[in-house]
Amino acid sequence: MTSDYEIVREFAASRERVYAAWTTPERFARWFGPRIFATPADRVVLDCRPGGKWQATLVGEDGYSLTLDGVYREVCPPERLVFTTGDPEAPGDGPASVVTVGFTDRGDVTVMTFRQRGVNTSTSHAEQSRAGWLEFFERLDEQLSRP
Repeated sequence: MTSDYEIVREFAASRERVYAAWTTPERFARWFGPRIFATPADRVVLDCRPGGKWQATLVGEDGYSLTLDGVYREVCPPERLVFTTGDPEAPGDGPASVVTVGFTDRGDVTVMTFRQRGVNTSTSHAEQSRAGWLEFFERLDEQLSRP
């Protein structure tokens, strides 16, 4: 089963700054994950090269933790990232999805185009994932709005 969706967001920040928010562990940790979790920077791995691993562990107040991870397929700074993601609840025999993130410079604004193609996931899981990313991108916007 496959399911695809796209999210397009504009950020009032340079393309390089938005790209760095995706590729620098300290910056990534500030926005990645739902608000009810913390993502400690020391529990983020971003080996930004084709074949390199990414991993982020989300930690709840009660000590519950959830690790999300995948592998980079394409890394084209500061224009594009392509990586896999897994489903920690049902890992299966391959990636749950492939994510493509494009960054387009429009003067004082960066347009980020996020596409997720689910290759090993249900429609309901894809809808939950999309809702999660929308929240993550709200947090990303807040972080990029700060000096």
